Amino acid sequence: MNEMYTCAREEIKKDARALRTVSPAYAGRGGVLTACLQYVYQTIAIGETHPEAAKQFERIGAEKLRHLQILGDLIVRLGASPMFTACPPFPVSYYSASCVEYSKTFSSMLDADLRLERGLIERYLQMTEELENPAVYDIVSRLLEETRGHLAALERMCAVS
Repeated sequence: MNEMYTCAREEIKKDARALRTVSPAYAGRGGVLTACLQYVYQTIAIGETHPEAAKQFERIGAEKLRHLQILGDLIVRLGASPMFTACPPFPVSYYSASCVEYSKTFSSMLDADLRLERGLIERYLQMTEELENPAVYDIVSRLLEETRGHLAALERMCAVS
């Protein structure tokens, strides 16, 4: 776990309201789990034809995997199991990989990623408006900033493609 998240996470206790706010970003339809899987798919699908783009997708995907771990840890601290559902602790609405956009062309992959990252940014912004727990707010704000960086990287990829 990244050290910059360690201080804030130590202050987090069970909080059902914050849990409901955070959970969709973890394994909801347009959440971080979707992003992880989408970037893995794209890395594999274009690895031969666009090796530099595949490396960039792999890098962003690895950062999203770290975000998934951070959100999962947050969910545990807020009082639920980190199962892949949009509404823990309830074992309903399990995650489905059908949420991943299985685009075939490089340009359609970039378009899908831009939509996904913009959606995550909107979700994080909404979360920051709803969260009352300062430690959870701090973590979500940091994830938001990193996600803005992912969006910027994708926009640069679009500019050179």
